Amino acid sequence: MSGTGTTTAAPATRAEYCVVACAEAWRSAGEVLASPMGTVPTIGARLARLTFSPDLLLTDGEALLIGDVPAVGAAPRVAEGWLPYRQHLALVATGRRHVMMGASQLDRYGNQNISCVGDWERPRRQLLGVRGAPVNTLNNPTSYWVPKHSTRVFVERVDMVCGVGYDRATAAGPSATRFHRIPDVISDLGVFDFETPDRTMRLRSLHPGVTVEQVVESTGFALAVPSEVPYTREPTAEELRLIREEIDPKGLRDREVRA
Repeated sequence: MSGTGTTTAAPATRAEYCVVACAEAWRSAGEVLASPMGTVPTIGARLARLTFSPDLLLTDGEALLIGDVPAVGAAPRVAEGWLPYRQHLALVATGRRHVMMGASQLDRYGNQNISCVGDWERPRRQLLGVRGAPVNTLNNPTSYWVPKHSTRVFVERVDMVCGVGYDRATAAGPSATRFHRIPDVISDLGVFDFETPDRTMRLRSLHPGVTVEQVVESTGFALAVPSEVPYTREPTAEELRLIREEIDPKGLRDREVRA
């Protein structure tokens, strides 16, 4: 307790910095569909909706557009529309969606793999499959969330291209580059983008407690590192309250990011 009798909030955890970084991906997005994949991105999208992106569209993860912002795992109380799978696919093609996918592998140009690990003829691991990754990356903004930053994920060359990176989109020509954009890559160590002359990955911010050396050692390719790297912005007191009391009262975020 402080001297004024008010409770002092606990400092933000690494998971909460990751939530805020994910929320920032949808800042001022307007009336677009947020498609977060993973616990922390889901909390981030809901935080964005409750704060600086009130027009953001959310779903229940199945077939409904929701009008309220329930806690993670809770059923929505307000349904605003029906969004079955076929209509979701049609929406993807219009570009009115910003998806935040996961990545089993990600390279310096933003090529993503969620299909298999190892040689195509005889892969060592079978994963999700290509899914909708190619269409996502060529039709609407696609960001990535990596809860455990390591050289196993951030690799020199992905074993199979699912999400299309900047080099392959450029090679394919204008039809591929017209709507191609990878705004953010967020991991448990920091935030990254591709705002470099050759469209290779750049370190944009570090989460507090993380060093540049730690990020470089955990990345399997030469990362663009500015001379001065800022820290990821701190959650406000109201954002922490929303995260802890309304969106994720069960603390599921700390199961995805342990730091």
